[in-house]
Amino acid sequence: MTRLLRETMEEWAGQAEVPHDLADRALRGRSWKPAVAAALALAVAVAVFAVVLTGGPTTVRPADGIMLPPRPSPAPTDVRGDPDHNRPTKLVAAGNVAVSAYYTHGQESLGGDRVRLRRTWWLYDPRTDTYERTPYAWVDVAPGMQVAAVLEGDGLGRRAGILDMNTRQFLTWIDLGHDVASLTWSPDGTKLLATSYAEYPDTWEENGPNSRLLFDSTRLGYVIADVPARTVEYHAKPALTGAPDDPQPGNHNSRQDLGWSLDGSLIWEPLDTKPGRIYYSPGGQRQDPPPDLVSHGGLSRVSPDGRLLLGEPGLPTSITDRDTGAVVGSQEVLQLLAWADNEHVLALGCAGTCGNEFRNALVLVSVDGKEVVQLTGNRDSRTEEEGWQWVLTPR
Repeated sequence: MTRLLRETMEEWAGQAEVPHDLADRALRGRSWKPAVAAALALAVAVAVFAVVLTGGPTTVRPADGIMLPPRPSPAPTDVRGDPDHNRPTKLVAAGNVAVSAYYTHGQESLGGDRVRLRRTWWLYDPRTDTYERTPYAWVDVAPGMQVAAVLEGDGLGRRAGILDMNTRQFLTWIDLGHDVASLTWSPDGTKLLATSYAEYPDTWEENGPNSRLLFDSTRLGYVIADVPARTVEYHAKPALTGAPDDPQPGNHNSRQDLGWSLDGSLIWEPLDTKPGRIYYSPGGQRQDPPPDLVSHGGLSRVSPDGRLLLGEPGLPTSITDRDTGAVVGSQEVLQLLAWADNEHVLALGCAGTCGNEFRNALVLVSVDGKEVVQLTGNRDSRTEEEGWQWVLTPR
């Protein structure tokens, strides 16, 4: 490992705390004033997209483009942590990746037994080296951590703002033309994939003390926005069903957001059964799946040098040789999230002796599992007070 990583791990070795199965079973400051957001929106109103609202694919091409800030070169690779706080207040990063944003969650009654999940988003501010609370419905950060995309609205929205993270000024606002519930940057940091719904997807009906009834998904389709070229395309993609008598792969979840393949050439929709994903061209044509190399954190399971492969979640985890399949290391963590470098992985480790998988923290672990550095404080992922979910972004 690099000298800087080794020195950091030695310095924090005494603070290491490390898990059973996944924390995925849990529900997956200073505020930005609405007036400020409105003023910024007015300042860039001339850049808003116009989209023709039709049932089929639509493309709009304004005359001028948008210049995005370049990614840093070389990218920083230092190790940063905030182990004294279960929800980080300053940057958490390990080698190639960083926590660029995160959300906390709470429940909101809609009357009767209906409940919705409400996210509160926090975005990294490099000016203060802290995470800043935002008023937006969704936040995603482009690779390189120079720009963020934010969704304006209350759960659903159809305007996406492109924010320069260093100046905190909006480069443009994009009219997506349809109500969407998520935004995801492409791997090259130039396009946004937004999933459209008729109704806010994170809603359910309480069905007893420990049971809830999920509603059928109202997914309608997806939008691809090319930010520098200033184009917007919409494609219909109705929700999958989870009916037990349906012979086709399905998904019973209300939220069925689409994602990018690792090289950005394809998009995928999630399944709740094997093979886990169905792949399509950006235009919606079914495609053969690429090698299953996307981690549960959304990044590559393959080490930067191409030799090793992250294993599946579950205590203990393992890392294998990509060519031979031989296990090269076992780790006492819950989940391997992303490669920090060729010898270390950002992972979800459980607190103490792993008696409760919901008590966990982000850690940096070596391939052989012998070195563990705790990067965030222990949290209880089930609670509103401590539960938070990270966004991992290449630096």
